[in-house]
Amino acid sequence: MTGLFDLSGRLAVVTGARRGIGFAMAEALAAAGADIIGVSAQLRPDDKIATTVRGHGRTFEAYQADFADREAVLALGAELAGRAPDILINNAGTIERSPAAQHPLSWWDRVIEVDLSNQFALTQLVAAPMLERGHGKIIFTASLLSFQGGINVPGYTAAKSGIAGLTRALANEWAGRGVNVNAIAPGYIATDNTAALRADPDRSRSILERIPAGRWGNGQDIAGAAVFLSSAASDYVSGTTLPVDGGWLGR
Repeated sequence: MTGLFDLSGRLAVVTGARRGIGFAMAEALAAAGADIIGVSAQLRPDDKIATTVRGHGRTFEAYQADFADREAVLALGAELAGRAPDILINNAGTIERSPAAQHPLSWWDRVIEVDLSNQFALTQLVAAPMLERGHGKIIFTASLLSFQGGINVPGYTAAKSGIAGLTRALANEWAGRGVNVNAIAPGYIATDNTAALRADPDRSRSILERIPAGRWGNGQDIAGAAVFLSSAASDYVSGTTLPVDGGWLGR
């Protein structure tokens, strides 16, 4: 059965790979045998993720791209399409926190661009060689707010709800052509995006009290789902948004 999860000989692109969830997913794919192309706005060839991937005996290449810059994303997509990767993990993202009534439109525009519009722009280009050869795995990082409304994050909620819909739309068109499109919805994970929540004692306590697992998640909690959705074990899985949330949505 272990062969189902073997990614030997595969080339994976992981955006937002420099830290947090993206780092954990890139490392897990490398441990399963995949070579990694990492993408982040400030990623360098000697960053920790590069050393970690190479420590698993796999190759690592670093690309820099600002996902708020449409032209940069399109250039990246064209470059990556030429490499014909087997796996694309769309994990790059941002968040802005402010009550909806005062939420600056500039924040809304940037979050939608980074977390939704440019996710589609990149996927459109990188998927082309996958569709031509009839095989590929595409994974988006969604959110619990793909299912719920959240508080003080209207742009992020709209974008992540859009990611869940985009996952289904692309799966409808591409599953029959050999390309699986799915998403992972992390629960409350201890990353930079949740630092403000964890720093607020009342908010942190209320969150922990609702999580049946009784703890904040970490990047490694997401890694197994990424390997599963990247591997032959998920060949008949398409259009799903998989929560990895310690049981949050079950409450």
